[in-house]
Amino acid sequence: MTDTTETHMTSPHGGSVGFDPYKFRSPEFRAAMDALRGLRQDLISDALAYRPLPPTPVGRGLPRLLHGRLREYAVWTPHALITAAGLLAMLIGADHSGRGATTNLVVGLCALVPVLLTMVRPVMAFWVSLAATAVTYPVASVNSWQPDWPWLPGGFACHLVVLTVVAIRTRPRAAAWMWLLTGAYGVLWQGALGAGHYYRSNTVEMLFVSALALLAISVWHIRRDAQRTVTAQQTVTAHERSRRTLLEERTTIARELHDVVAHHMSVVAIQAEAAPYRVENPPPELEKAFATIRENAVAALTELRRVLGVVRAEDYEAPDAPQPTLADLDGLLDNVRGAGLSVDKAVTGAVRELPQGVELSAYRIVQEALSNTLRHAPGASARVEIGYVLGGLGLRIVNGPRPELSLLKPSPGAGHGITGMRERVSMLNGEMTAGPTDEGGYEVAVFLPVPLPEPRRDEGGA
Repeated sequence: MTDTTETHMTSPHGGSVGFDPYKFRSPEFRAAMDALRGLRQDLISDALAYRPLPPTPVGRGLPRLLHGRLREYAVWTPHALITAAGLLAMLIGADHSGRGATTNLVVGLCALVPVLLTMVRPVMAFWVSLAATAVTYPVASVNSWQPDWPWLPGGFACHLVVLTVVAIRTRPRAAAWMWLLTGAYGVLWQGALGAGHYYRSNTVEMLFVSALALLAISVWHIRRDAQRTVTAQQTVTAHERSRRTLLEERTTIARELHDVVAHHMSVVAIQAEAAPYRVENPPPELEKAFATIRENAVAALTELRRVLGVVRAEDYEAPDAPQPTLADLDGLLDNVRGAGLSVDKAVTGAVRELPQGVELSAYRIVQEALSNTLRHAPGASARVEIGYVLGGLGLRIVNGPRPELSLLKPSPGAGHGITGMRERVSMLNGEMTAGPTDEGGYEVAVFLPVPLPEPRRDEGGA
């Protein structure tokens, strides 16, 4: 008797789990099954897939080099090349004086149709090319002697073109399967007609030539995929770098503005504490109100320092000196002139004191613009224009082109300057433009709005 015991796996809960034979097969078996699945997916399931060949994008290949009406026609270059290859295969197949005109026409069409089919149904074109070989050889051999088989000259050219075009339009795995099936097809012909057949089989020639073409196409596919992967990674990296730069600039601005805000909050707390002593016999309600103001100011200052501590770097050191303003701009220009930059300053309008946040941002914008001039256009001259207008502050920093005979070479920075300036302007709801000038230099124009102070009313006024 034969013992037919079924194998089951027991689950942790005491149940029976079905046995998966594929999971416990050898790696070779799993690799073979995966390969067969790839064959079924690439060349059987997608055999009838409709994939029309799109025109070439205008910005790529030959259309990019042409203009006008020629560019419109050049987008159809792949279609024209495939059609020309199909017509050439047709001429090669139909050029035989030992056959009748009808036979030559049939053989020529069997060489043309698979090539044209690659433009709409590429996988189907491969199978049609094999089938056309099986049809044309018996038809062409009825009344004429054919030295090579199973591919006649036209069928040989047709199948090479089909393999090449389909390999370009599919993936390297499909190209490998087509090459193997072509070899198996030739071996089947040789097995069927080889016994007693004194003609020479051209399967080896077909496999050799097609292998070279498919290998080159596979390398092209791999290189293109690698370029796409690198481009996608570079895009992601650039996006992350831009985000990191933006966060770093915002953190820097927050650190600088901390001193400004902390100064104002400290002044509020001190004035609220000293106010009751300036009034003789202040009422209790007034003393309580000023005490509440002082407590709120101290609490806000404490929370501000706590929040800023989160965004501070480990090596950050608070500045000893107060944050700079436009009054310190002359010292900045002197330092820049000492570095070799010729810079002029022009001020228009009535100079007045602006909010400290505006003063600080304006100073930093001028500083960064002049630093960019030193890095990108060493030896050039620059001009700083400051305009005090009714609704705010206007800045214009412009530099000329780098002298051709200058021995100083540009030293590009990290690319954070424009980003930092835009963040400062955006924080103040301002406007900014930056770009090259017609003379070959660079210009940064900024407007920072400043609200007008509300007029004070006299206590005894109407």
